[in-house]
Amino acid sequence: MNLFGMMDISGSALKAERVRAEVVASNMANSETTRTADGGPYRRHHVVFSAMDSNSFGASLLGHAARDVPRGGVDVTGVIEDQGAPLMRFDPQHPDAGPDGYVAYPDINPLTEMVDLMGATRSYGLNASAVQAEKGMLANSLEILK
Repeated sequence: MNLFGMMDISGSALKAERVRAEVVASNMANSETTRTADGGPYRRHHVVFSAMDSNSFGASLLGHAARDVPRGGVDVTGVIEDQGAPLMRFDPQHPDAGPDGYVAYPDINPLTEMVDLMGATRSYGLNASAVQAEKGMLANSLEILK
């Protein structure tokens, strides 16, 4: 694999981790949302990643078909809702309380979300470092050619 292909892989990972961090932020922001447009409490969202084929700039430059290029990169396949039951809290004064006085809250654990955010942040940082290293290698390669 050439350096352009490596940049494509790192770039796709940067994008995927950004989406992951945005979803985690949305989960945390809605951890107390008891009513959505759908009528129930907010449901935690999960990002689904998958491997993708590498149609890299380098492969295009060299004229390789996509089948000749090794698989690489990550793609966000989708963002899915957690299907778990909401947390029920007794709060008869709440406007969304049922006849029994219980309110359905999202099942979002702030600790879990923070760990997920830390993972996304670290992965993003590592991929950004990889891109910087790749840029340095390309610059050194161009210097050698002079």
